Amino acid sequence: MGTLILAVTSLLLYSVGTALQALSFRGRVHTSIAITTLIGLLALTAHGLLIAQTVHREGGFDFGFFQSSVLISWLIAFLLLALNLRKPVQSLFLGVYPLAALTIIMGLITHSPSRLVPEDHYGMLSHIALSVTAYSLFTLAAIQAVLLYLQNRQLKQNYNSALIRNLPPLQTMESLLFELVWAGVVMLILAIVTGALFIDDLFAQDLAHKTLFSLLSLIVFIALLIGRYTKGWRGITASRWTLAGCALLMLAFYGSKFVLELIFHRGG
Repeated sequence: MGTLILAVTSLLLYSVGTALQALSFRGRVHTSIAITTLIGLLALTAHGLLIAQTVHREGGFDFGFFQSSVLISWLIAFLLLALNLRKPVQSLFLGVYPLAALTIIMGLITHSPSRLVPEDHYGMLSHIALSVTAYSLFTLAAIQAVLLYLQNRQLKQNYNSALIRNLPPLQTMESLLFELVWAGVVMLILAIVTGALFIDDLFAQDLAHKTLFSLLSLIVFIALLIGRYTKGWRGITASRWTLAGCALLMLAFYGSKFVLELIFHRGG
């Protein structure tokens, strides 16, 4: 199936999923988990086939800026769809589906230098897989942190908005946020460890800045977890720390790749 057909199919399905969630959020329609899951699986299938044609190359995998973004957005949507089977995370679809659609559009209309990793470099591929999983989990955590922040603000102002009526209770929202942070921290630690084992020269491979910001973000997330269990951090405080850690992590990945690939046009 052609790349354009797969892209258009993915965009259509993500648009349908977003529209249904938006209508459900406003109380116009009622969507069951079965319908949400079916649309999500169809979108993920088309999106995954698109990745197979754009990321996989002869002899290796292309992890350029936009190719990586398409891959990460797929994993974010996949993780959210899996979480939706046992957690009240329907509201996150309103952020994740448009994000996935945007990465697909950018991947189609733009170009970045190739960052090819050979198929037999298993150590580096395992590091990339762990890193991508960590980024995906923390992206979900960032969206959850924004919703939690808004929920806290509106509850303090006694503002009964559609957001308040549709989101789970505050305690459930906080619990889910910290579950995502915990999972992200574990993946990020494993990614850093595998990076230390399999990356030969940080400076020669232009990875020093990425490593520095990744370590700083890890420190922020660990501080958040310590604050949670020693000082009872929650609500707006937890949201701010989560967003700060996610901002550092995004600088580590997207900031470094943007500068190297789109400004200095360095491939690999």
